[in-house]
Amino acid sequence: MKNRIKFSSLLFHFFSLAIGLVMIYPLLWSLSSSFKDNAFMFSQAYSLIPEKWDILENYRSGWKGIGGIDFGTFIWNSLIVSGLGTVGGVLSSVMAAYAFSRVKFKLSAFWFMCVMMTLMIPNQVMIVPQYIIFKELNMINTLSSLIAPWFFGNAFFIFLMVQFIRGLPMDLDEAAKMDGCGKLGVFYRIILPLVSPAVITSTIFSFYWIWQDFFQPLIFISQPKWFTVSLALNMYLDPNSYSNYGGLFAMSVVSLIPVILIFLIFQRYLVEGIATSGIKG
Repeated sequence: MKNRIKFSSLLFHFFSLAIGLVMIYPLLWSLSSSFKDNAFMFSQAYSLIPEKWDILENYRSGWKGIGGIDFGTFIWNSLIVSGLGTVGGVLSSVMAAYAFSRVKFKLSAFWFMCVMMTLMIPNQVMIVPQYIIFKELNMINTLSSLIAPWFFGNAFFIFLMVQFIRGLPMDLDEAAKMDGCGKLGVFYRIILPLVSPAVITSTIFSFYWIWQDFFQPLIFISQPKWFTVSLALNMYLDPNSYSNYGGLFAMSVVSLIPVILIFLIFQRYLVEGIATSGIKG
């Protein structure tokens, strides 16, 4: 019996390790390619150990950027867009979720259904009206045109938080109201701390989605000085002349650093629950 348990455990860990290696291989390949000489980039494509190392040149040429604009400018643009878009979007979503789940108002179920229906609308469909609006407001070729679509809530996050808030006991709201809290007081003092796992989960997903977004910057931005990372990486490839693959892979690795840091900082909150419903004896 013990031998069977050990064999099952060994088999489980073996397949887990194999699947983990398959999933992490593209990341390892990108990291290895950023170390390779540009001339040997694809002649030894399957090898993770470069035959000829060219680390300094790849990262130097990649950081130099394109058209006199260094890659740090693109990272700064992405940080501004991702940071402000995430803060605004998550805060708007949690406030909307609180209104739908705790505040009684006319046709609340209807408006919540309307919000949920927007999940079925592809982002590409909304690009044209957004472009027309932003053009009328002189927002084209500015970072504000990239921040605005993310700033005012997300239907998926609203749904996630509504379900989370509905699982909290109403006794907490009643106790806070007895202590003199209004609706905003209940939201900031009771609801917001208890839904922190859902808020942090939404923050991580929102930052990832905005950081990797390529379509909206492609439509709204044409001046290289306002390019985000996803759009800037595309400039390293030129089908009509020389393509700097070494710099491309090097800056792809650099662009992953903020995403990895966000995950390492907040990943412990993903597995945390609410603290015993906030009631202690």
